[in-house]
Amino acid sequence: MVMDVRKIGSVASLHRYPVKSMMGEELNATKVGTRGFQGDRAFAIADAETGKIASAKNPSKWPTLFNFRAIFAEPLNGDALPPVRITFPDGSTVSTEDKSIATRLSSSLGKPVRFLKGTTAAGTLEEYWPDIDGLARRDVVTDEAMPAETFFDLGMIHLITTATLDSFRGLYPEGRFEPRRFRPNLVIQTAPDSKGFPENEWDEKILAIGSEVKIKITGPCGRCVMTTLPQGDLPRDTAILKTAVRHNQARVGAYAAVLQGGVIKAGDPVQIETA
Repeated sequence: MVMDVRKIGSVASLHRYPVKSMMGEELNATKVGTRGFQGDRAFAIADAETGKIASAKNPSKWPTLFNFRAIFAEPLNGDALPPVRITFPDGSTVSTEDKSIATRLSSSLGKPVRFLKGTTAAGTLEEYWPDIDGLARRDVVTDEAMPAETFFDLGMIHLITTATLDSFRGLYPEGRFEPRRFRPNLVIQTAPDSKGFPENEWDEKILAIGSEVKIKITGPCGRCVMTTLPQGDLPRDTAILKTAVRHNQARVGAYAAVLQGGVIKAGDPVQIETA
C-alpha cells in the first residue's frame, strides 16, 4: 500500500509532568520512547490507606494537587532519571531523593500518602464525574484502572491541536481554552485555515514528527472534571467541560502510542500518513 504523506502543522510546544497530577514543565526538546516523553509521569502519590493513585480527577479528595509543581532538577541526558524537585503550595521544595518526602507530602495534603517511583502492577485511581448532561456517568465517583507498569490514565502521549482550541474558543469566548487546562504532552500548531476538531479524523493514523519519531493515534481523549479546575491564574470553570460535551462528545485532543522513538523539538514539522 502506498502511503500519502502531507504536512499538517508543526510542534507548537512540548510538555512533561514528572509527578502525576502535579503541574509540570515545558520543554524545548525531548526524547520519546515506548512510554512516551522521557520522564513523563515517572512518579506518583498513593493514598497510604487504600493504595489508590492520587489524581486531580477526584478533586474533593485531592483538592490541592494542581498547586504543586514538579520539574527535573537536571537535564535528562541519559536513560537514568535525575531527581525531581517538587515545589509545594507555600513555595518550599523537596527532592524526590529526600527520605522525608512522603512525610512532607502527607503533611501538606492532609492525609497519609506514599511516594512512588515506577510501578509493577496496574494501578487504580478515583474519578469524579460531575453532574453534566451528556456525560456517561453523573455525580458519582468511579474506580478507573491504569495501564500496567505506568502512571498514565490511558495513552502514553496526549496531543491537542491549536485548531481544536481555537474552535472551542469560538464556541465559548468567555472561557479560557488554554493548553494547560488539558495537560497535553504535544501541542500541534495547525494551519490558520484548519477548522473544527482535526484529531477526530486521525484515529489509527500515523503522525511523523521531525525526522525520527512516529506515533499512532489510538483514539480521542475524553475529558473530565480536571479541565474545569483552577490552576494558577486560570479560574474554576465548569462551562469548559460543558462546551466540550455539547459540541464534541467531551473530546478534546487525542491519545497516541509510540511506533518509533527518537528526539523531537519545538518547531519540528508534523506530517500525517494516509492510505
